[in-house]
Amino acid sequence: MKTFLFSCFCLLSLSLFAQVRGGRSVSGAGGNTGRFYGRIVDGATNKGIDAASVQLVQARRDSVSGKSADISIAGQLTTSKGNFSLENLPVRGKFRLLVTAIGYTPVDKEVSFGTDMSGFDKDLGNIKLELDVQQLGEVTVVATKPIFQMGVDRRIFNVDKNITTTGQTATEIMKNVPGVNVDIDGNVTLRNAAPTIFVDGRPTTMTLDQIPADAIESVEIITNPSAKFDASGGMAGILNVILKKNRKAGYNGNIRAGIDSRGRINFGGDLNVKQGKLNFFLGLNYNQRKSISRGETYRENLFTDKSRNTILNQYSNSTNSGSFAFGRIGFDYLMDNRNSFTVSAALPNGSFNSGQTDDIYVDTLSTPVQSQHALRTTDNKRKFKNFGPSLGYKHLFPNQGHELTADVNFNSSSNSGHGDYTTKYYNADGSFQLNPALQKLVSSGTSTFWTIQTDYVLPIGKAKLEAGLRAAVRDNKNIIDNLSYDYSRGEFVSIPSVSSNYKYNDQVYAAYTTYSGKIGESFSYQLGLRTESSKYTGTLLNTGDRFSNKYPLQFFPSVFLTRSFGPGNDLQLNYSRRINRPNFWQLIPFYDVSDILNISVGNPGLRPEFTNSFELNYNKSLGKGHSLLTSVFYKKTNHLITRYQSLQYNVPLPDGKLDSSMVISYINANSSRSYGLEVTSKNPLAKWVDVTTNLNFYNAQIDNSGLDSMLGVNDRWAFFGKMNVNFKLPANFTIQLSGDYQSRTLVPQDGGGGGRRGGGGGFFGGTSSASQGYINPNYGVDIAVRKEFMKDKKAAVTVSVNDIFKTRIYDAHSENSYFVQDMWRRRDWQVVRVNFSYRFGKFDASLFKRKNNRTGADGGDDIIQ
Repeated sequence: MKTFLFSCFCLLSLSLFAQVRGGRSVSGAGGNTGRFYGRIVDGATNKGIDAASVQLVQARRDSVSGKSADISIAGQLTTSKGNFSLENLPVRGKFRLLVTAIGYTPVDKEVSFGTDMSGFDKDLGNIKLELDVQQLGEVTVVATKPIFQMGVDRRIFNVDKNITTTGQTATEIMKNVPGVNVDIDGNVTLRNAAPTIFVDGRPTTMTLDQIPADAIESVEIITNPSAKFDASGGMAGILNVILKKNRKAGYNGNIRAGIDSRGRINFGGDLNVKQGKLNFFLGLNYNQRKSISRGETYRENLFTDKSRNTILNQYSNSTNSGSFAFGRIGFDYLMDNRNSFTVSAALPNGSFNSGQTDDIYVDTLSTPVQSQHALRTTDNKRKFKNFGPSLGYKHLFPNQGHELTADVNFNSSSNSGHGDYTTKYYNADGSFQLNPALQKLVSSGTSTFWTIQTDYVLPIGKAKLEAGLRAAVRDNKNIIDNLSYDYSRGEFVSIPSVSSNYKYNDQVYAAYTTYSGKIGESFSYQLGLRTESSKYTGTLLNTGDRFSNKYPLQFFPSVFLTRSFGPGNDLQLNYSRRINRPNFWQLIPFYDVSDILNISVGNPGLRPEFTNSFELNYNKSLGKGHSLLTSVFYKKTNHLITRYQSLQYNVPLPDGKLDSSMVISYINANSSRSYGLEVTSKNPLAKWVDVTTNLNFYNAQIDNSGLDSMLGVNDRWAFFGKMNVNFKLPANFTIQLSGDYQSRTLVPQDGGGGGRRGGGGGFFGGTSSASQGYINPNYGVDIAVRKEFMKDKKAAVTVSVNDIFKTRIYDAHSENSYFVQDMWRRRDWQVVRVNFSYRFGKFDASLFKRKNNRTGADGGDDIIQ
């Protein structure tokens, strides 16, 4: 490889020499007979530096423009001992010698042959290069990324700058990402709709609470994805979680540990080793959790016969404790300067125990009023294991920007659960009745998920063509055995009508192409088209019932138009079409009565929802670090998939009987639309304080006309704001405040995001639906303090407190023709966490061989010649 690079530089030198011979030489007397030679050495060790770039330039006047410009006269790479020799040089005039080597500070010095024309061979001696600590990216970091970076197509939240989430999970990170809203149960919304979660640019089966915050490098917020991305996702965009993977030469890493005020610990570490063509990375994390929640629910059930109307009050206390581990291991192999492979695997697993106590009061409004008091206890245990290997390949063609990538991702997961539900009824005198109602739920499941994708990029002059293919195949199998205790038999008996054994297969195939280019110097565009075809098949194994659906080829265009008014001053208009297909859990007509208070069933008649999304973005750099991003958006969805709660008859209950009951299901609303204004700003108020502010003003509307006489059109204006303030204080102290406020708003639109059911432990009717209710205002503030110490700030201690004013409350109202419900919940308030971290690393200059590295400081790939 070195020979190849050396040959290229020699050819370049000969070409330049030929041009000089062709009449553009300024040599005058003496001709091109001069020679500079010398040695490039390490300033600390005086050892020669292999493959350093040495160039000789001279200022010349252009015959057309009359302006002076630097012209390269000669150049080469140094030998293994650092030697160089530049020959056949003009001997008159002054020159500049430019010496660069990856990992070192460049040298730019004037040289000449002097006035003595007899000495045309000139020894420049040993030229020393000093290590560039900023370029090396070792423990001492000189230039750092800001906490938030903005662009017209995506925004990037750098997690390592957010100290309030140290030792927690990706769910807590999302609470600090501008524009992203997270409720107390960890449900994430983007512009009042559930986004699609990606990990490293690909869809994932992992949930956010299974990814440690310390394993995350950054989060990309893509509000209106182009045709290059999956069309699935409906009204919301994509949150792309980028995991840490270093490519610094030598070795580096960190270790960390922490504890919270509930006695739960976390610890972990990362290690990266890069030498030659191999880059190895490893990350391990272990987190314990103890989550506590309190809440109340009030509901009136309404019947045609008003004497059957009931009033229910529920007071709940729950605790969820457990632990999970997250491991990630992999390596990059740089075969040569154009081909590289990446092999990696993620291994999350964990176990959790949750217990809940519900004090329930039921009053039936008959004459006389009948009252009932019950105490319900729930004990759930669940485990999960996940194994996710991936293989990636990248080929770089000789032309800059011309590349082909291919990757295969596989995910295998298993889960098991066991739940005990006990309901004790009180007598009028306050004593318990005999024989409480006992229910047991035993579940297990497995799933596999394959994704295969290839992408091709072809530069065409100033334009660029991109194309790709993708296949995703998912298989899932689950067993739910619902048992009720039979006192006459003295044992638990399985209830077939509410037990299930099912499997499903889901397949999506896609192809896309985009074409981007520029018109003039200030206008750019990207046109894209994606086509997808999908099908799924579900089978209830215990009954033989089979459910299937096919969606033929469907097309999803995207258009991005950008007008630049100068550096950091851009205006963009974009459009895309997206889809949300109902998933198996929303379609299967199986009554889930694992929680008798939250019975749910799928709707096999659901149709996909389609969304047309428009955005107008203006990004303005205001100088001195100030910047402003303003977005106006409009989204229209047809056949929105949303939760719907109603009274149903002949519902199978755990005791095997059929009765009427309130049931949660899914419906297609006629349509939904939302529009609004989002403003994000970054403002360094002083050298020691900076503020990132995000404000959202939006209107959300759901048209339910014809579905329920009480629903009609649900329309509401709302406001959401978030602010992060960072204070850099003397003695290496940092304080970070993070606050958010949500006004009254519609319940976020699911966008087809209903997850798997089962497990129970919720409230009457569960979560309110977007078609039936709203959430009352809530706000909260988190704080963290960090102290960095030791040489080069290698160590740090962080103390953080979440919801310091105990104000984050989920307070929701919902109603339709069958019920009126109000509920509130509070979860995990004022938890104090203390975390310690230590960074280490060592740089080996000999690893920075140009033959194995791109010109960038990270040494990620080889140079293309």
